[in-house]
Amino acid sequence: MSLTELRPASHRQSPPPAPGKTKHWLYRFDTKTIPYIFISPFFILFAIFGVFPLIFNGIVALRNWRLDDPTLTGWAGLANFERLLSDEDFWNSLGNTFGIFILSTVPQLLAALIIANLLNRRLRGNTFWRIGILLPYLTPVVASTLVFAIFFARDNGLANWFLSLVGFGQETPLDWRAQKWSAWIAIATMVNWKWIGYNALLYLSAMQSIPKDVYEAAAVDGASPWRQLWQITVPMIQPVVVFTVILSTIGGLQLFNEPMMFDENPQSADGGTDHQFQTIAQLIYKVGWKDLDLGYAASMSWALFLIILVVAGINFALTRRIGGDR
Repeated sequence: MSLTELRPASHRQSPPPAPGKTKHWLYRFDTKTIPYIFISPFFILFAIFGVFPLIFNGIVALRNWRLDDPTLTGWAGLANFERLLSDEDFWNSLGNTFGIFILSTVPQLLAALIIANLLNRRLRGNTFWRIGILLPYLTPVVASTLVFAIFFARDNGLANWFLSLVGFGQETPLDWRAQKWSAWIAIATMVNWKWIGYNALLYLSAMQSIPKDVYEAAAVDGASPWRQLWQITVPMIQPVVVFTVILSTIGGLQLFNEPMMFDENPQSADGGTDHQFQTIAQLIYKVGWKDLDLGYAASMSWALFLIILVVAGINFALTRRIGGDR
């Protein structure tokens, strides 16, 4: 009988693990687990600051919750959403939001596409022009909005001065804040000024990946630059176009800073004396933090969220069809 057999079972040493199994476990841990650890901070932060507020907001929308009356509590069900259907302020702000959205998004993306097409050509000082069109995007939105508020002032505003040069408003200056159409144009101008350059650079980066041979062949076939833009460039940069359309849709329907700072009395969040340019985001702020009705404000937020999903889906489908993806 050997010494190993005579040694008690508790003192016997277990055989060392096979080197092959250890390497296999480390390999699986490195390839299967480590990538999830690296990307986990994003999902953790998104769950805390994205998913949780969305779910909590949905719960608040189904409750009676007023900060000025703590006794008014309990489940409201769909009463807050039913209230939206007969709320004139909500429908007015919805119309204002879509009006400003159309006046800003469509000209903005078309102008950005044309500017990017021009910058894609061989021009002197390309770097200067590319940096120059991005400067409005780098300007703080509050500062630029305050400048435009002065620009569109009724008295001594540069906008009215330019109009007087063509014989408009010489006797009675135009009050840009008084009418819906004029306020929409002024606010849309602020939005376009800030975002045209940003979208143009996105389009330009996509255009530079298109082979030059494609344009040369089209030119030989007699295609004009305008036809090349719509039949070659736009279909080939379709993913970027879809991205900018969706991004502009989300930003346009959530418009808040520009109309807020354009108002002569921003603290009221009324969007003018007759709510002529009040957006949904302004109304949500007013109902929630001025009227202190958090339950109703939360239902407006969810209504805006669903509207954005529907409009973004429609724009996505239309953009894919225009770009040639049928």
